[in-house]
Amino acid sequence: MKSVRQNSLQAWVLAARPKTLSGALVSVLTATALAYTLAPSLHREAPMLAALCAVFASLMQVASNFINDLIDFRKGRDGADRLGPERACQQGWISPRAMAWGVAIVLILSAVVGLSILGVLLYISSFPAVMLIAYLVLLGAVCMIAAFLYTTYFSSRGMGDVMVLLFFGLVPVCGTYFALTDHLTMESLLLGLSIGFVVDTLLCVNNYRDRDTDRAVGKHTLIVLLGEAGGKWLYFLVGFFGVVSMAALDFSFQNEFGPITLCSLLYLPLHLRTWRQMVRIHKGRALNEILGKTSRNILLFAFLVVVGFVVTARSCFAGGWPSF
Repeated sequence: MKSVRQNSLQAWVLAARPKTLSGALVSVLTATALAYTLAPSLHREAPMLAALCAVFASLMQVASNFINDLIDFRKGRDGADRLGPERACQQGWISPRAMAWGVAIVLILSAVVGLSILGVLLYISSFPAVMLIAYLVLLGAVCMIAAFLYTTYFSSRGMGDVMVLLFFGLVPVCGTYFALTDHLTMESLLLGLSIGFVVDTLLCVNNYRDRDTDRAVGKHTLIVLLGEAGGKWLYFLVGFFGVVSMAALDFSFQNEFGPITLCSLLYLPLHLRTWRQMVRIHKGRALNEILGKTSRNILLFAFLVVVGFVVTARSCFAGGWPSF
């Protein structure tokens, strides 16, 4: 147990789980890269909007982490047999009352950033103002409600992976792309699916590690429902489907498989290696090592996707890159 003064800055940083922010940021990063390299036009304030989207996604991730920490503590899910990284309320780093205030403050900050995005778009977007307000306000409200429902309902009923696919993939990718371009395209939808699948590998290894303790407290994650054998294959398959979705994006854009597919395929050997290490470790706290490696793989996938977009854009302008 770390020696941390209660409600200190260090305690709040640990509670925010900064290592998990990569899952929130890769969706905004790749959506921005897609817009800059493949979209026919961008808003003149696109850099500001991309930055605001990144801040909003990060704040929502932090709020979700705080909510998860608080509710799991109150429900007694974080016992002495916990295998994952230490939780702030469980360790006494942050009092439950302070954590509740932390949740409220982060959600208020998220709303401020969301309204800033809306304000910029109302000034520069050609989209009808009433529809724009309705779309973004509804989207922001759904994100905030989902942050609560993930821990209180969906994660205990085998739907946590669906929530990741939606709120770490489709929603932030399509939301960012729309903010930058005023459009939703098939490519942005496929990118959202791809990023959602790959980010879900992080939840898969987390739930694979906790399958026995989750079952004991009545938390029915998808891996608890599938069992150990099904759970290990789920980790492999969601990463694989991430690459398949990216290849579909490539084909949708060019009617052939080119650099985007090739770059995303480079992720598979590392994903396969990490999966085999996870299966070999099988259970226990040693699986926390796989969490770190999975986070690294997600960042690598995002980097490869961005490279694929850039190469594809250059090939479209130059007309000289080979496809396969």
